[in-house]
Amino acid sequence: MRPRLTRRTPARTLIAALAAASALALAGCSTASTSSDSSHTNIVQGTGEVTTVAAADRKAPVSLSGTDLDGKTISLADYKGKVVVLNVWGSWCSPCRAEAGDLESVYKATQAQGVQFLGIDTRDLQLPAAQSFVSDHGLTYPSLYDPDGELLLKFPPGTLNPQAIPTTLVFDRQGRIAVRALEPLSSDDLNKILAPVLAEKS
Repeated sequence: MRPRLTRRTPARTLIAALAAASALALAGCSTASTSSDSSHTNIVQGTGEVTTVAAADRKAPVSLSGTDLDGKTISLADYKGKVVVLNVWGSWCSPCRAEAGDLESVYKATQAQGVQFLGIDTRDLQLPAAQSFVSDHGLTYPSLYDPDGELLLKFPPGTLNPQAIPTTLVFDRQGRIAVRALEPLSSDDLNKILAPVLAEKS
């Protein structure tokens, strides 16, 4: 099975203030967001698509590193040997707020099984807004701070790169993308896509 090619985002949905990042369809969450920041209107909804890649068809490990919300350097390579769930979010995104508690719940339930969660907070130009999101939702796993979308641009073209906010990626123990979900996830949804990767031997 081959992972699906990324889709082009219609020009009318791009965010003018972040044209460089938007050019690669680094999209946003539903327009249902209640944020008063007008830069987050007319943003791209998740398609609801979940793509799973067989182990034999997965691309090379993704190299990704940056600083978290406290200024600490974090790299995906730090978690080699673990299954990593990476969630792309923004404090201004209503679906992100809706799924946050479920993500934390699954994180706590699977830590002992060798699962690591990691967030990428994007398009929060004010760091305190991102930090408040983490505090309000009781998130205990780290998040990389990516206010301008630079980290999202580092995903190699043609891979299962994030295309909407929220997007959740599951990396296998070798650091390869095994699953991509272009939708907010409940704990049941997340457990369903995580279990097969966690069951793999290596």
